[in-house]
Amino acid sequence: MSKQNSPLFSGATPQKIAEDLAQLVAFEDNGLETAVLEKLLHETLIPHLMDYSLPQFQSMFNAFLPEQAQLGASIALDYNQGVTNWQVSPGGATLEILCTQALCKLFKLGDQSDATFMYSGTYANEQAIYLALHRHAEKRGFDLAKEGIWGFSGQKTPAILVSEDTHFSMVHAVRNLGLGERSLIKVPVNANRQIDLTALNKILSEIEDSHQIVCITATTGTTSAGAVDPVQQIGQICQELDCWFHIDGAYGYAYKLVPEFSHHFIGDELADSITWDPHKQLGAPIPSSILFVKDWRDFGRISLYGAYFNRQEDIEPNPGLKSPPSTRSLAALPLVTLLKGQGIKKVVNDLQVPLTAVQQLHNYLIEQPDFEVQHEPDLGILCFRMHPKEVPTEERDGLQRHLYDQIMQSGERSISFTRLSGIPCLRVVSVSPHTTFQDYLETIEHLRAIEVERR
Repeated sequence: MSKQNSPLFSGATPQKIAEDLAQLVAFEDNGLETAVLEKLLHETLIPHLMDYSLPQFQSMFNAFLPEQAQLGASIALDYNQGVTNWQVSPGGATLEILCTQALCKLFKLGDQSDATFMYSGTYANEQAIYLALHRHAEKRGFDLAKEGIWGFSGQKTPAILVSEDTHFSMVHAVRNLGLGERSLIKVPVNANRQIDLTALNKILSEIEDSHQIVCITATTGTTSAGAVDPVQQIGQICQELDCWFHIDGAYGYAYKLVPEFSHHFIGDELADSITWDPHKQLGAPIPSSILFVKDWRDFGRISLYGAYFNRQEDIEPNPGLKSPPSTRSLAALPLVTLLKGQGIKKVVNDLQVPLTAVQQLHNYLIEQPDFEVQHEPDLGILCFRMHPKEVPTEERDGLQRHLYDQIMQSGERSISFTRLSGIPCLRVVSVSPHTTFQDYLETIEHLRAIEVERR
């Protein structure tokens, strides 16, 4: 059997997987020889892991590591470097600083820009909102780091405006920062799942007397539909309001590097902060997330100094001053070896392939009477519904879930299920250059076969 025809994973039930893995966590007084342990892993765990390298994997943002990234990851693992500052790893700390500077240039951000590695896009988004809130507090005359959200007592409610399709990490952010979900205001989207500018301006007018606008977030590649919000227009609104402008580009910001798609990102130079996850399209090892800021001095709002560590008088590179973790992995190295080893030209070419495949799928499905697309894809995600004429309208919502469940239970291929404005949809995600339009057509035919069998 060729690898392309291999199953994505075992297809086993959660109960069966738990039974197999129970052997691994039955810790005993005496350990196993390495060869025996490796055999046990191959028998119990590896069959249940998802093979992201196969073209049938069409559901999420994960990818196997290219060999160039594996090289960097292997060295990082061998040396197990903490790179918080110069003391723990002179080379590691310096490499992270140089890498973030190079990334700012790669994405053509301003001369004052800077970046830091984060453990995930979720934490990057949260730190961006903290920086926004801190700067807003300064304008209100107090130090957020010292007074906390109590400094806003007696004032208008702080407001963070986001798309209704925003990633749930923004909810985590307002919860963890003590703002609460009442501070998160979701803006309706248009037919193509982008922030509706008319609705945004209407909300801003309605809350003018009751809220203080701290931040507006544009998403460049929503996780449900891959929609890119109108970056430039939202950035201009933020300038007029003198509020923080954040771009959540965890999924989509890499596509700025693709000339045919770079128009989606016009205006990103207006952003005060931008989130990006290289572990998605580029296949950098997890964790690999980046938080860019327009002005390097903004990181000073989160810096903490110690007597033995990150001393304020130290002049050596200290990446740990840019974000909270006091233990940082050498995440920069696999990204460096990936970009250096592949070259930017190949990286850009590989980024373009899945976008083209999804556009071809969209063009195909709009001509099919038994399918209905839910939006025009901006990037590499497409949501659609199957609605054969033989299936009554009232049963079509349930059909989408049935199709998804049957696909996933087989273990042969993977798509995803979501809801857009409450409507159940099937969803495919393309991040791998190995997944072609033909692979998507095979998925469509597989769905048709499942629907016929259901009848």
